Amino acid sequence: MSDSAMIALYSQRILALAADIPHLGRLKEPTGTSRRRSPLCGSTVTVDVVVTDGRVTDFAQDVKACALGQASASILGRVAVGRTLPEVTKARDQLLAMLREDGPVPDAPFEGYEVLIPAREHRNRHASILLALEALAEAMGG
Repeated sequence: MSDSAMIALYSQRILALAADIPHLGRLKEPTGTSRRRSPLCGSTVTVDVVVTDGRVTDFAQDVKACALGQASASILGRVAVGRTLPEVTKARDQLLAMLREDGPVPDAPFEGYEVLIPAREHRNRHASILLALEALAEAMGG
């Protein structure tokens, strides 16, 4: 990877997100838990949720991932509370399409994923970026 490609991939915005991940930790009494791991890089994200009346009412995540996986978890952590399973699965599918098919940025409130557009060219990073959304969907029963 060239220096300019590396700089674009690990922009200041991505690194700032990675350094400030909301809802780090674990919940004492979650209604759902999921641990997702990327076999390629070994990144892992564990998500605990409390879902009440179909919406996330409490959320925590344990993130052991590269800067891109951390940035993705940070973006999710800012918007996870209040979301429904259909919203989360739609965002996951839109993020996958954004990365692999040059699709549009996920709909609000997940539009923060636009910062990860430079990762499109780096397919080996896609699994790590998707971990947090996949774990949340699975923890919610999806």
